[in-house]
Amino acid sequence: MHLRIQKMSKHNPSIFQGRLNFAAAQKPHMSLAVEYPSERIMLRIFIALLVTLALCYLYFVSSSIMNIMARKEAMVRSGSIEASIGSLEGEYFTLSQNITPQSAVAIGLAPIPIQDTDYVARPGDMGMATIRNGNRI
Repeated sequence: MHLRIQKMSKHNPSIFQGRLNFAAAQKPHMSLAVEYPSERIMLRIFIALLVTLALCYLYFVSSSIMNIMARKEAMVRSGSIEASIGSLEGEYFTLSQNITPQSAVAIGLAPIPIQDTDYVARPGDMGMATIRNGNRI
């Protein structure tokens, strides 16, 4: 008589379902307990690179903060300079209105006659656009 194998499921397994390959586990494999000579060098390079990147990050952040503080200080200083320029302009206009031809002579200013005036003449209408028959739409 035939022995019949009992199935757990009526469905056939898919081709995408893998099998556990226990034979491959018995082959010799690389151990992580072994330290290679290049690991120490690579670790030191990685740590040095990490420290360098951290220092660069701190430098750029502090540089940005210092630039923002310097900009605010420059804005305050330029505002005070603009205020002093405005007061000097006001003082200049009040003093310039007090100068008359009689007071100018007392200060030492003398009128200079303007002679040999040259004028510029433009022949024709240079600023006007000319319409040609061939350029019409």
